[in-house]
Amino acid sequence: MHTRQMLIRAPGGPEAIEAATAEIGDPGPGEIRILHRAVGLNFIDTYFRSGLYPAQMPLVLGMEAAGVVDAVGEGVAHLKTGDRAAYASQPPGAYCDARVMPAAQVCPLPDAIDFETGAAMMLQGLTVQYLLHRTVPLKAGDTILLHAAAGGVGLIAC
Repeated sequence: MHTRQMLIRAPGGPEAIEAATAEIGDPGPGEIRILHRAVGLNFIDTYFRSGLYPAQMPLVLGMEAAGVVDAVGEGVAHLKTGDRAAYASQPPGAYCDARVMPAAQVCPLPDAIDFETGAAMMLQGLTVQYLLHRTVPLKAGDTILLHAAAGGVGLIAC
């Protein structure tokens, strides 16, 4: 299967991004192949592109997307072929039509959430989850102050 992808071969400005085509295979144990319907754009992508965050080259950019599971490798129990799914995680590589990736990084996407929202909400939603439930677990009666409720994290937290 061929996929179109947006990659960089060396750090640089926006001109470093180039379109390419690559062959992707079948998922191995613990992996899935996902056909993207929407891809999230995040500021962290510029950190990888500029070289601020070092990465092996060439690098397909992008950290989050939503789509349909096309194939499932051995040992994957929470997803099946045809499932709607979304992710926001390492490894980078979301700027493409399709990819093989670790299934542990992918979650089912409910039918009530469209692909565009699914691709755009994952990084911010996971940030809210760890801030409010893991960093300082909230309990009834706690008060929190949100300094910026206008961005993705603030809107989801509210």
